[in-house]
Amino acid sequence: MQDSLIQKGQRKQLIQELAGKYAFPRNILNAMEKVPRHLFVEKGLEHLAYKDRPLPIAAKQTISQPFTVAMQTCLLECRKWDKVLEIGTGCGYQAAILLALGYKIYSIERIKELHILAQKNLIAAGFGTSGLIFGDGFAGLPLFAPFHGILIACGAPDIPKGLLQQLAVNGRMVVPVGEENQRMLRITRINENEFRTEDFGSYQFVPMLEGTQ
Repeated sequence: MQDSLIQKGQRKQLIQELAGKYAFPRNILNAMEKVPRHLFVEKGLEHLAYKDRPLPIAAKQTISQPFTVAMQTCLLECRKWDKVLEIGTGCGYQAAILLALGYKIYSIERIKELHILAQKNLIAAGFGTSGLIFGDGFAGLPLFAPFHGILIACGAPDIPKGLLQQLAVNGRMVVPVGEENQRMLRITRINENEFRTEDFGSYQFVPMLEGTQ
């Protein structure tokens, strides 16, 4: 599917809407204007791709609303070339934003159907797929740690302690924590043994689950 002038215009309008809601850094807005979100939504829902709302995707999961994607990305406070671990690839949209920002990303998805979907979507959008991994997000990727940032795109029942140990010193984990409604937490690693936690309000995500399927 091509990126039409109408879709580019809709995307520009969405970026203006996001900029009016929060003072997102310009590089994040630029990345979101660059990535064609309509390539990541389900067929038949393309007309909703540039509304600021979540949408259903395969395997009874969702693509996060653009504001949430922008906020989680913003809270990472990463820079170009930083190494970032994403938990919950989903359809690949959040990964595309991180790639558009120039981060070195690794993204884990536990549902095989979504892992394959994300690969197809990222290729269609002009991105590589080398960092996509099928596996259990709770395990992380200790062989590739430490990470400058860890972004968890699903609702964790508790702060994943094992993943905290994969953060670099001064690195940040952005994780929604809770059962039905979550609190968006940013956890910064101060040193080997100390962490600082900040709360950025209420969000709603699909649950973070163990194992693969």
